[in-house]
Amino acid sequence: MALDELKSAIPDFAKDLKLNLGSVIGNSELPQQQLWGTVLACAIASRSPKVLRELEPEAKANLSEEAYTAAKAAAAVMAMNNVFYRTRHLLSDPEYGNLRAGLRMNVIGKPGVEKVDFELWSLAVSAINGCGQCLDSHEQVLRKAGVDRETVQEAVKIASVIQAVGVTLEAEAVLAEQ
Repeated sequence: MALDELKSAIPDFAKDLKLNLGSVIGNSELPQQQLWGTVLACAIASRSPKVLRELEPEAKANLSEEAYTAAKAAAAVMAMNNVFYRTRHLLSDPEYGNLRAGLRMNVIGKPGVEKVDFELWSLAVSAINGCGQCLDSHEQVLRKAGVDRETVQEAVKIASVIQAVGVTLEAEAVLAEQ
């Protein structure tokens, strides 16, 4: 199992990450599509080749072709949106918020899976990328659709652990090269 291989690659000083990785994926109460779409989108957003290589095969095995593609699309469109909307939010001139974005985001309106699943994946990627405006937007859509706070938090926990594992493994790889 690739998850076990990924956990075994985590150094002893990051034992908490190893335990958390097993817990957030292995003990998740999310439906399989929500879980593995979140895992895949976050593995992509983590920018860690090792994390993506290890988690992608299991995600692919647990997702329909449409969900697999939609999770990748969530990571892609949020990579763009998180930079754009975070920047508009951080600029001190509020007039940027009145300008037309002019960026194509058609996949958000027609993701090929349940809108709630795509929104959850987008929220998790936005947590990794640190866009407060996107986090608020996706959380509001999820809550209006009846998704509880525990589900939202579970996606954020998955994102935080996958991101931390990616950062740790990439740092260790760089240090091993010295």
